[in-house]
Amino acid sequence: MGTVNFHWNLTKNYITFGLIGLTVSDRYASIVPVGGISMSPTFNPHDSSMRSLTRDFVVVEKLCLEKYKFSLGDVVVFSSPTNHKEKNMKRITALPGDLVSTPHYDAVVISEGHCWVEGDNQAWSLDSRSFGPVCYILLHIHLLMKRNLTQKES
Repeated sequence: MGTVNFHWNLTKNYITFGLIGLTVSDRYASIVPVGGISMSPTFNPHDSSMRSLTRDFVVVEKLCLEKYKFSLGDVVVFSSPTNHKEKNMKRITALPGDLVSTPHYDAVVISEGHCWVEGDNQAWSLDSRSFGPVCYILLHIHLLMKRNLTQKES
């Protein structure tokens, strides 16, 4: 009987902590692996042969994005304007009122509620230079910190 109570209490604790962890991860912040090379060398700066072993992970914030005041240089995750099931991570390079000019667009003034995003590795990045300004509504999360799990502490 004592073993049954022990296992039942252990199961309840695992379920409780699992649900708390899931809620925090879903609503507030989580740790996310970074895929692809469009943000290299900031993220995943390693060669392709080692990419799966040295993937970067980031801590992202999901709370209060509608009230967050975005700044130039912020790294955000957003739904792709061309495929809403796909998530992209890019850096904000222009905010409402800023003037942007690229080979594909003449001078574009970023309208209110939008931003211009670009990958750090411009040769391999599908970003605002391809699809134009991104609406703030498409932004999901804001990057808090980066960590490569294979790095050694100095």
